[in-house]
Amino acid sequence: MQDVFGRHEKVDEDFFDDLEEIMIGSDMGVRTVENVLDDLREVCDDNYIKKPEDTRAYLMQSIKNQVRLTYGGYSFENQKSVILLIGVNGAGKTTTAGKLASIYKSQGKKVILAAADTYRAAANEQLTEWSKRAGVPLIGGQEGSDPGAVVYDAVASAKAKDADILIVDTAGRLHNKKNLMNELHKIRTILSKSYPEAHQETLLVLDGTTGQNALSQAKEFSDAADVTGLVITKLDGTAKGGIAVAIAAELEIPVKFIGVGEKIEDLQKFDVQSFVDALFDIGKNDEEE
Repeated sequence: MQDVFGRHEKVDEDFFDDLEEIMIGSDMGVRTVENVLDDLREVCDDNYIKKPEDTRAYLMQSIKNQVRLTYGGYSFENQKSVILLIGVNGAGKTTTAGKLASIYKSQGKKVILAAADTYRAAANEQLTEWSKRAGVPLIGGQEGSDPGAVVYDAVASAKAKDADILIVDTAGRLHNKKNLMNELHKIRTILSKSYPEAHQETLLVLDGTTGQNALSQAKEFSDAADVTGLVITKLDGTAKGGIAVAIAAELEIPVKFIGVGEKIEDLQKFDVQSFVDALFDIGKNDEEE
């Protein structure tokens, strides 16, 4: 996006058209882009801004304003909590579960993993490997067994061991399958009834490379569950990234974590300033110079 400011000599319709094309191309979403550009037009009119370069700071601030992350959004880390990871197959839920377990275990917290994805044959094996790497116990079940029973057993274990955080990996639900959404509701009900003293954090894991399809998934899942935050994975240079802005703006759900690679440390808390800097290639150009 950095180059657009140098391609135009003045703030005119060609400049705004160029901005619109670039922002939509970054998967920011038509509605969000319209909101951002409407704000920018108003700022330019009110402040008599004529040079494209002078719009940069306003544009960046407008994009940041679209991504609302309530302060205290990570308070679940400092209380007894259940982290329920939901989303479609392939989004990166199991990997995210393992990374979160490793992160919190390294902070000295008592963590338990629950393998409630009993439909995918490799899911239990994957999470077993992560539990070994993280050094945390895993509660699982046989392939095809009732996910609700696994969650119930995991809660009993979390209570017995006085765990700080229980992380539940759920099946990769196709967002248009009503029966699978009903199963998600069942798991949430079990957690509410059997573990009411624990805060319930529901994180929707989305593959950042799927673009506007991720926005559709987010809408469906937010209708079926009380989604408290987003984890957007695969933002490692192959994804355009603007989808994080679109989802946060249109659904008003905060982005809490982003995955930028395969290593444990590549799951990071979302920092809106760094994210917007990356969209504008700030830092990258400075290094090249």
